[in-house]
Amino acid sequence: MSRLVVRDLARAFGGVQAVDGVSFALGAGELLALIGPNGAGKSTCFNLLNGQLRPDRGSIRLDGRELAGLPPRRIWRLGVGRTFQITATFASMTVRENVQTVLLSRHRCLSGLWRPAASRFRDEAQALLDRVGMGTQAERPCGVLAYGDLKRVELAMALAGDPGLLLMDEPTAGMAPGERQELMALTAALAHDRRMAVLFTEHDMDVVFGYADRILVLDRGRPIAEGAPAAVRADPRVRAVYLGDEA
Repeated sequence: MSRLVVRDLARAFGGVQAVDGVSFALGAGELLALIGPNGAGKSTCFNLLNGQLRPDRGSIRLDGRELAGLPPRRIWRLGVGRTFQITATFASMTVRENVQTVLLSRHRCLSGLWRPAASRFRDEAQALLDRVGMGTQAERPCGVLAYGDLKRVELAMALAGDPGLLLMDEPTAGMAPGERQELMALTAALAHDRRMAVLFTEHDMDVVFGYADRILVLDRGRPIAEGAPAAVRADPRVRAVYLGDEA
């Protein structure tokens, strides 16, 4: 059963059709990679899905609920989490406090934040950090962490919102090869365990073909191929516009 169903999604900026007729479905526990050359419409698709942009037309349904046109905070509360190419954490706060802050927001406990924050949802935050391999660094400020560790903290923060759909924008950007493999293996395990759908963009083709269950390729805002990694790799249209000799 599909958790996310996108139908005929479109968005133009002036005379430029950034996204034009994008449709796909994404099941529970499935990882779908969204790839394409620069300007293909990947970022616009992400921004439409999490409410930063309103579509000109189309439907975005998560677990049967229509999301198209809703504001980002409402979409987040309905189960859409996101990580970013450049990590977004509070540098002066501890690793655990960063996760607790998301939990406080999710449970609508942000009034009077600073005094009760250190004691509220502490165990839940610790469990999430343990799951992403950051439990032993819970008391460290995020500002002193290595970049790969920050990516794990950001993943824990996204999970704190209990998403049914996780959007990951260049999740392995800036990471060493070994860290990339570890993060994506962790993401795949989390998706399976939590029955969470994952949509990610990525320029590292080893990551894409190594961890995506399916791949959707965009070119100039329109889908040109979708399917299993082996089929997409062999598609002549994909080879022509994106993979080239790397296929």
